[in-house]
Amino acid sequence: MISFELSERQKQMKELAHWFAEHEIRPIAMEAERLKQVPGDWLDKVNKMGIHLNPSSFAGGRGKSGGTKKENEANRMGVIAMEELAWGDAAVTLSLPGPGLGGPPIQTSGTDEQKERFLSIFTADEPRWGAYALTEPEAGSDASAIRTTARKTEGGYILNGQKIFITNGARASWVVVFATVDPGLGRLGQRAFVVEKGTKGFSAPKIVEKMGLRANETAELLFEDCFVPEENLLGGEALYERKAAKTAGFQVAMKTFDSTRPIVAAMAVGIARAAFEYTLDWVKREFPKQGKFYRLAAELLAEAEQDIAAARLLTWEAAWKADLGMENAKEAAMCKAFAGKMALAVCAKCLELLGPAGLQDHPVEKWYRDVKVFDIFEGTNEIQHLVIARRQYAPYRIRV
Repeated sequence: MISFELSERQKQMKELAHWFAEHEIRPIAMEAERLKQVPGDWLDKVNKMGIHLNPSSFAGGRGKSGGTKKENEANRMGVIAMEELAWGDAAVTLSLPGPGLGGPPIQTSGTDEQKERFLSIFTADEPRWGAYALTEPEAGSDASAIRTTARKTEGGYILNGQKIFITNGARASWVVVFATVDPGLGRLGQRAFVVEKGTKGFSAPKIVEKMGLRANETAELLFEDCFVPEENLLGGEALYERKAAKTAGFQVAMKTFDSTRPIVAAMAVGIARAAFEYTLDWVKREFPKQGKFYRLAAELLAEAEQDIAAARLLTWEAAWKADLGMENAKEAAMCKAFAGKMALAVCAKCLELLGPAGLQDHPVEKWYRDVKVFDIFEGTNEIQHLVIARRQYAPYRIRV
């Protein structure tokens, strides 16, 4: 039975993350939005404070046991912390140094040597980033349709292709890149590589302009006859040689989603909560407890708080299952689909209540623009529903 009471460690994490969001993130959020970047001196400061998006707190992978004092809490700690940080500001949070979305695939699928080599760099004095590159112009929701190619050659692979909408892609020290040895093989041909910054043939020619999350870098990546050594194939050659692991590259991407979709859902909850709390305080301050507007506001805000709580509980369940080593693909899809849609609806309600007071260089208007992408990245709502449906019908051997 799930307990709804946070452990002492989880309470401490929540308090620390909220303090950091309130005192360090919120004060720079609007200025970072206007500048379309997070100030470098602030990033240096938080890096020295040891604040990173790292594997131990950002998703963390699957646990191996449950019900013991040593029970893994990494995924639950991650969603608790990310809700608070996104409450401060999602764009600034996604810009924090650390491996980011690239951390979980290395942590769960990398060799011991690869984990040491690529994850140890985040203890350096200067801020460093990792990134995760799956999406392409013609392959976003359908991960099996990627067209970036990996041609086997002596000592490694030659990569050619393009990736788009890659968070922190231009400044990352390395990027986990998905490519195919044969586009005709679909998921059977996929491989995951760690491509290091400065590799010949690897470039980031464009930073993408976006409706929301403007302070966070989103890059286009190009691979033009880019040689990647064999030791940078995630998991090593042996992983793909075993008959049971023919879809290993595709499974690396899917396992990553099982860990990161609850993180994305938690961030959507944090943004919705920020908008809800701001609007509730504004209504209490600006209007007396009577009249039609107050009753309308009370009804809309009650519904908003109800939906925020429901999304949080779905997210906690998905993270809890991951911590106990249980299959959580359906729960991860459910929380991500519900939270993204919920957060957009809550922010829209808050803007309606604020009216002209919420427009132009206003935090609620910003949160509304920021939250739209949470209904899209890490798999669109339609893809989440497909994941859910496939698992619903699986016991009946019906293919969806």
